[in-house]
Amino acid sequence: MPTDNSTPPASDKAAVARWRLVLGKYAQNKLSGGLTPEQMRMEQALDYLYSREYRGRGVRGQDGGDDKGKGGSLDPSQISIPHWLSEVRDLFPKETVERIEKHALERYGMTELVTDEETLKKLEPSMGLLKILLSFRGQLKGKVLEEARRVIRKVVEELRRKLETEIRNKLTGRVNRFRHSNMKSAQNLDWRGTIRRNLKNYDVKRKQLIVDDVRFFSRVERHLPWTVILCVDQSGSMTDSVIYSAVMAGILAALPMIRIKLVVFDTSIVDLSDHADDPVEVLMSVQLGGGTDIGRAVTYCEKLMETPHRTVLVLVSDFEEGAKPQILLATIRRLAEAKVRLIGLAALDMEANPSYDRRMAEKLAGLGMDIAALTPNQLADWLAKIIR
Repeated sequence: MPTDNSTPPASDKAAVARWRLVLGKYAQNKLSGGLTPEQMRMEQALDYLYSREYRGRGVRGQDGGDDKGKGGSLDPSQISIPHWLSEVRDLFPKETVERIEKHALERYGMTELVTDEETLKKLEPSMGLLKILLSFRGQLKGKVLEEARRVIRKVVEELRRKLETEIRNKLTGRVNRFRHSNMKSAQNLDWRGTIRRNLKNYDVKRKQLIVDDVRFFSRVERHLPWTVILCVDQSGSMTDSVIYSAVMAGILAALPMIRIKLVVFDTSIVDLSDHADDPVEVLMSVQLGGGTDIGRAVTYCEKLMETPHRTVLVLVSDFEEGAKPQILLATIRRLAEAKVRLIGLAALDMEANPSYDRRMAEKLAGLGMDIAALTPNQLADWLAKIIR
């Protein structure tokens, strides 16, 4: 058994150090034992950000220890933001870095992170950072804007990489089990047909099947003479859906025989169909925020329809109509009667957590519009059922 004067076990020291980092430097009088040089750097980096929590609650000039006569300041130490970011990225794992950066931007409003070129270069590209950059896009100029575009492209390309293969497969074809092809891939292997074709080559002595004719299924190519119109609400609550709509439009634009139209709106309308194949250009063109005139946007989309019965209108919105609803409802009624396939998406992202005006959604559903909250892959499933 250790005596009172013995050195605490290493595990106890580690636990004390962790609690010091959680509680901050103002717990040092209660949690003595000291920090290693690296842990002291961690504490300073965390204090630079999270001491803002005290100021936000109106707590100033109190040390938090037992020494009542000791006046202290909760202001963060004088350290530059680029140096602070370098410290954070050097000291913490990637997941922690992303969370710290997210708190800095969203919780404490450190907009300096995205308005300085050198600082922006040090930030970890992420979905959260992309949304912040879109919010501040109007304030970004020159080299900062170029760096923001680089970050946006990196995040968008990662999203597209995750989604594109599965979406393309859902929409462009299925295995044809009645016709064979020279397209040789493991995915298309017809193992039953291969066995039947080579049974004559079975070696009885070695008990082996000698395969000299491998059979593969062909792919059925679907020619999809459909127009898909993505009509996207760019109000502030729809940021995630705007991002995924841009990525989805880019994927659909690359598919043969699908004509993609992309329209974004608030109280005004911007037709981005010419840029639908470039999600970055689309996102650099949106203006998040503002009011909402869904009826006007849907009426504009109606003018883009050349063959209504081969047109899909995907309305991505929270259905919070800012204008009089009669125009919206009348237009949806006309489109349904013209056999346009209609779907209203209250959310289009990987979480598909909807927030929307349910009463308006019910009215639209009553006129023939499907209402849902879908992930991009689920939207691809829905489209595949329509255009087959």
